[in-house]
Amino acid sequence: MCGIVGYIGPRKISDVLIRGLRSLEYRGYDSAGIAIMDKSEMYVVKEVGKVADLEALLETRPVSGTFGIGHTRWATHGGVTQVNAHPHEDLSSRLVLVHNGIIENYREIRKDLSSRREGTYKSETDTEVVAELLSSLYRGNMVEALTELQGLLKGSFALAILSRDDPDRIYCLRQGSPLVVGTTGKGETFCASDVPAILPYTQDVVYLDDGDMAELSREGMKFWNSRGEPIEKKISHIDWDVTMVDKGGYPHFMLKEINEQGAVLRNSMAKRIVDERVDLSAELPWTEEDVRGWKKLHIVACGTSYYAALTAERFLERITGFDIRVDVASEYRYRTISADRDTLAVFVSQSGETADTLAAERIVKSLGGRCLAVTNVIGSTLAREVDDILQLKAGPEIGVAATKTFMGQMAVLYLLAIYLGRLQGRVTREQERLWCRELLALPYKVESILQRQGELQEMAGLYTHARDFLFLGRGISYPIALEGALKLKEISYVHAEAYAAGEMKHGPIALLDPRVPVVVVTPRDALSEKTFSNILEAKARKAPVIAVATEGDESLDDTADRIFFVPSAAEEFSPFLTVVPLQLFAYHFARFLGCHIDQPRNLAKSVTVE
Repeated sequence: MCGIVGYIGPRKISDVLIRGLRSLEYRGYDSAGIAIMDKSEMYVVKEVGKVADLEALLETRPVSGTFGIGHTRWATHGGVTQVNAHPHEDLSSRLVLVHNGIIENYREIRKDLSSRREGTYKSETDTEVVAELLSSLYRGNMVEALTELQGLLKGSFALAILSRDDPDRIYCLRQGSPLVVGTTGKGETFCASDVPAILPYTQDVVYLDDGDMAELSREGMKFWNSRGEPIEKKISHIDWDVTMVDKGGYPHFMLKEINEQGAVLRNSMAKRIVDERVDLSAELPWTEEDVRGWKKLHIVACGTSYYAALTAERFLERITGFDIRVDVASEYRYRTISADRDTLAVFVSQSGETADTLAAERIVKSLGGRCLAVTNVIGSTLAREVDDILQLKAGPEIGVAATKTFMGQMAVLYLLAIYLGRLQGRVTREQERLWCRELLALPYKVESILQRQGELQEMAGLYTHARDFLFLGRGISYPIALEGALKLKEISYVHAEAYAAGEMKHGPIALLDPRVPVVVVTPRDALSEKTFSNILEAKARKAPVIAVATEGDESLDDTADRIFFVPSAAEEFSPFLTVVPLQLFAYHFARFLGCHIDQPRNLAKSVTVE
């Protein structure tokens, strides 16, 4: 969950580290720190709070050197204190390191080391134990020490290490937690938890695999596998522009990313819809025989990605002949899974580094299932491990609350559904033509909604007193209600629950009174009349009703307190439109409350530990 950045080169080290840490703030953190070395001198500066607090401290205590590492910590072992913040030194201050992940056997290691080495630990963290263990293993060759180290650690870890005995080198080790390294080829190298930290300097990166070790220096990068054997690594060119990781004049990344959703839809469909036909053959080397051999379709994801999967499930079950199962990765991985050669398993993950999703994918692969990743990061661990990849093409998403990647995930999953249905022989040419037209019209309809943000800002301002919300939807609108409730609670810290509207009388109706607004997702479709009865039930209990409905629907005029109308679309495609006002409502609601919208408390963009 934490953020790591490291740099060797001619630039001012502290500036590069601070800029890198700022670009990783979306990962979630509660303290930050840097370590800089100048020959054999080591300077460690860390602070509780935001990167801005660390930067202010550095203005009073400036440090300089030739190479350094930085870290944003999200507390797991030990409280939120300056002492527990990273970086951490060993007891003799021989080396210093930063760590992302969790060491599961740190207590046993600490006990063993305490019986053999003198000194008192300064912190309560598992990371300081790793530093001490590495120091005990180091005998002049860091690669040998790291090879031995990873055989002794249990858990997940990404490490960046500086050593007094080996100046002008940063050593990296990855097991379970993501780590990327890069170079400009001009006497400077970088490491980071995620690409945005180094994107201002280079687009040429290497993704470390589990067990990989790297040595960074002004001369370049060297790599070893888990056995300490030298290896060659492929350099990947990241097709993201640096302007994608700044706010572009918007007050928050979340608002910028909401407003990019029309472009995300166009990117998602570019070269995939040709002559009103879905063609994924350039990315998926599947034959009709392959597809007809798969009887089961499993879709596995977490959080917002899970809701995108639930939305697509409704479309898939209509147009394909699969036995479909959609599950949360953290549950799926611990259940008895029936997956083999007749199973296509789709793993949906924005980052491609979600720990539970990766674990689920490895289980299916071991059982012989065909694994497909739907991810935004082409070089991620998930993307490298699966059989096939469909990239979102949404560009980097910095706001913790996912918006544009949700839109991209739905688009890609819908394209996949149409493609699978056709290869199964269940989609006619005319059906495919009509659906492609609907998809190609969506960017314009989304952008027409974005032009009316003032309505949603005003609407959000009317309900800032509320501390409980109920979201309702039926059929394909139910997952959108779930996503709307998630967005509101993620960034405003206000309690919001979502239910299938038909479940309202099975418990949630007890919550209703004038203090509990009910947000109803009710586009005009085959179930809208049934949803209307739920609106009447809410009004009978004097609960305020906020409706998201289809333009031209006058049935709600005398019942809903507030209505936001979205353009008309075939009912299968309504989620692309109804989710946008819910995103904007949550954004403006949280902004009225003065919340940290891009970096909500206790949350991280990518959950890389279980």
